[in-house]
Amino acid sequence: MKKHNFSAGPCILPQPVLQKAASAISNFNGLNLSLIEISHRSKDFVDVMENARTLALEHLGLQNKGYKALFLQGGASLEFLMVAYNLLEKKGAYLNTGTWADKSIKEAKLLGDIDIVASSKESNFNYIPKGYSIPSDADYFHCTSNNTIFGTQMQSFPDTDVTLVCDMSSDIFSRVMDFSKFDLIYAGAQKNMGPAGTTLVVVKEEVLGKVSRTIPSMLDYKVHISKDSMFNTPSVFPVYVSMLTLEWLKEIGGVSEIEKINNAKANLLYSEIDRNALFNGFVTNNEDRSKMNATFTLADDSLKDSFDAMWKSAGINGLNGHRSVGGYRASMYNALPLESVQVLVDVMKELGRKG
Repeated sequence: MKKHNFSAGPCILPQPVLQKAASAISNFNGLNLSLIEISHRSKDFVDVMENARTLALEHLGLQNKGYKALFLQGGASLEFLMVAYNLLEKKGAYLNTGTWADKSIKEAKLLGDIDIVASSKESNFNYIPKGYSIPSDADYFHCTSNNTIFGTQMQSFPDTDVTLVCDMSSDIFSRVMDFSKFDLIYAGAQKNMGPAGTTLVVVKEEVLGKVSRTIPSMLDYKVHISKDSMFNTPSVFPVYVSMLTLEWLKEIGGVSEIEKINNAKANLLYSEIDRNALFNGFVTNNEDRSKMNATFTLADDSLKDSFDAMWKSAGINGLNGHRSVGGYRASMYNALPLESVQVLVDVMKELGRKG
């Protein structure tokens, strides 16, 4: 029996997706060849890439609105640098809400002046800053929608005339939003969309080509757009599995339907954290809690061995928190069923009865 997978990433994937992907490894499209041994220039794979890019825009509601979808490499970590290369001329504005936001700031500082408009670093990133202002002379404003390590999530985004950039690696396609307010979105696939090895970038073409620097080809979004996301050999298998996941999402009703399921999962788990005196939530304000990554600790560390034994015995995987937070982290990505959350909640209740 498959375990209840709360791993923070690489993420849990839908079973139908895993089955189709496994089949394609041995025989793709009836070619009697594996997906991972055919040419990426063949029509069979070009169709995969085009379908994946089309589905990404469709789920975000950005078709025919001047956006291009790209599947690139290097993870969100390379996007930290690519964003600055393509958009930073004089000054970039950043909201610092977690480890990955902090890393994006570090990379951008290599290329120009950075204005950190607000930060929760002094409180170990346990809340989302509010009430900040974005300088009107900034080339762009960068934020991170969900913070996997600390379990915080932005529930609203600023209205601004400044180019808006968002790292959505860990909550892409998980909730309904007006994605047209963003000019550039990027997301490593391995958190909520597919296996590690590819990164989705969705960019409004009109914001590109405005910096004076020479951009290396591999870092230039315009180059990748001109080559239909195949300037270099793409990560064939991760793109294919991401396509399958986007197809699965469409089949179950799209982003609006998965948001309902995600809300039910988050409500179930946070209700138990709040009800059970043996557990404490890490995030200061309930309004900042992530629906993707719930972080919590034991009120009494002497119960750790008992609790760990109980959730492992229940077939739960990947519950340990990040070392910078400690405790536990339950990652409830799109493919995690509600039943898995119920198993965890039952274990927490049982610990309460024993405690």
